[in-house]
Amino acid sequence: MVSFEGFKPEGGAPIYLQIVGYIKRGIVAGTIADGDELPSRRMLSALLGVNPNTVQKACRLLEEEGLIVSHAGAKSFVVYDGAKREALRRELVVEGAAAAALELKHMGVTLEEAVRLISRAWEEEN
Repeated sequence: MVSFEGFKPEGGAPIYLQIVGYIKRGIVAGTIADGDELPSRRMLSALLGVNPNTVQKACRLLEEEGLIVSHAGAKSFVVYDGAKREALRRELVVEGAAAAALELKHMGVTLEEAVRLISRAWEEEN
């Protein structure tokens, strides 16, 4: 069963997109495996303290992306293969890099300074 204990809603993005992102990051990190069962929509709604429609919207997006399968009245399961996981990893890396670059650019940081800062942070993160 996919655990949502580590899910912490943050300001900014709508909750349903944060749920989608949580699932995607879990797949990429390997904490959510192919075939893992999701809590029911009602249970997840109660667990996260959000409207059931919010959870439904997140699940619909995950279904459209082919990351979960659901059947009426049945459980939902995470589904992916190695190619899908790698595509998600690339997607998340590009999104994260673009967001970081934009933030640094808005703060007036030069490309050279940004590269130095990222290199330093990379080396310090052991």
